[in-house]
Amino acid sequence: MSTAVMVGDDRLTLNDVVRVARHGAVVRIAPDAVARVAATRELIDGLADDPQPHYGISTGFGALATTFIASDRRAQLQASLVRSHAAGTGGEVEREVVRALMLLRLQTLTTARTGVRPVVVETYAALLNAGITPVLREYGSLGCSGDLAPLSHVALAVMGEGDVRDQHGRSVPAAEALAAAGIAPLVLREKEGLALINGTDGMLGMLVLALHDLETLWTTADVAAAISVESQMGSDAVFAADLMALRPQVGQATSAAHLRAFLAGSPIVASHRGPECTRVQDAYSLRCAPQVHGAARDTATHARMVAERELAAAVDNPVVTPDGRVESNGNFHGAPVAYVLDFLAIAVADVASMSERRTDRALDVARSHGLPPFLADEAGVDSGLMIAQYAAAGIVSEMKRLAAPASVDSIPSSAMQEDHVSMGWAAGRKLRRAVDGLARVLAIEVLTGCRALDLRAPLLPADPTAAVRDLVRTRVAGPGRDRFVSPEIEAVTDLVVSGAIARAAVERAALRA
Repeated sequence: MSTAVMVGDDRLTLNDVVRVARHGAVVRIAPDAVARVAATRELIDGLADDPQPHYGISTGFGALATTFIASDRRAQLQASLVRSHAAGTGGEVEREVVRALMLLRLQTLTTARTGVRPVVVETYAALLNAGITPVLREYGSLGCSGDLAPLSHVALAVMGEGDVRDQHGRSVPAAEALAAAGIAPLVLREKEGLALINGTDGMLGMLVLALHDLETLWTTADVAAAISVESQMGSDAVFAADLMALRPQVGQATSAAHLRAFLAGSPIVASHRGPECTRVQDAYSLRCAPQVHGAARDTATHARMVAERELAAAVDNPVVTPDGRVESNGNFHGAPVAYVLDFLAIAVADVASMSERRTDRALDVARSHGLPPFLADEAGVDSGLMIAQYAAAGIVSEMKRLAAPASVDSIPSSAMQEDHVSMGWAAGRKLRRAVDGLARVLAIEVLTGCRALDLRAPLLPADPTAAVRDLVRTRVAGPGRDRFVSPEIEAVTDLVVSGAIARAAVERAALRA
């Protein structure tokens, strides 16, 4: 059983978020954090008794911020806020995204900067540990004030209203799921409704999950490129360390080092090295792989820096400062996260675009340097992997559309009180689709490259690329007559997503070292 993730002592790590969101790790609240939350709540209770209005405590919200609310109406105020803001529509959001959002809101609550009671913190942790996942809808968030609608759906479930998925994935009313888990529904008090819905947790959760997946996919892209370079009789000389040092980009150096390691000792590459080789230089999709893959890695490094800073943040409005003030602020604006979500969508699309070009070269008899047309068994009778390339091209075309930034598309809301919004949630949604597309495009390149390696026999590939080819052969047969291609693409995609392709190459390269 995995170690519990402790919330409230130190900032969460990206890996903590993935463990809870995707793998169901148990959440524990640090005792000191509970004490700090309780102390801050005493400040809020004092302000609630003040005849002077205080935003979020004794007033309305947004454009209604100047409307004073009497004490006997404030519980209704908080409940009404959550109910009215739970206005999502469309398809269900994935369980891992919802759990990431819940954990990140819990993290902010434990900072004692939001003014909620300890029972609120404890209830959020209880929902996560019971495997209860509120039903969130695809559309509704503008990314400012944070992810209001998605967070409101979670708060609604904590109140015992709305729908959830239980630990078995069944859709049930929230009240029923909470009762089955022995969790009492919350009756929200002053400030708490606002504290539960005013944050960038949804977009940040999607960023963290994407960064985790892309770490594997960047290496997989290097593997796929190595297989393509090798099977298309390309040169590894351009990946030399001294050439990379002439342009000291960190990601480029990493990708080039991978390509050198994956191609080291390749009999195929050695077979055309030397004065008898008439090729001057390879096409850009082969020769410039480290430059493109490396730029994507560096983009992800910047995005990780932003994500780690956000994991240390306490995003709410108003916020309770360490010296006891309750201050309005604009930290809920999602621009920092929205920008890097968009940056990553651009990088992901470009890596996929280069991958598809390498696949296309392998299938074109005029450019593949001796491979049969479309890697078909009997060209004309068989079509080989012709339409697999169509699939890759179709995915890349969509990914180019997904690369259009969401963060520049602000639509004013709340009677012009919220007149500039981040669209960070939308940026996160499209990045998730783009990451899935990249995995599939790389799988098609690996599938194509492994067949091309087999067709180079009796020449042998390098040990790392051979290990990948052998792994693929456990799921997909080698060259031969035409057969049902779709299941083969799905099988290799599973190997890509699980990280098996990257591990096979990395482990064998390490053995050589």
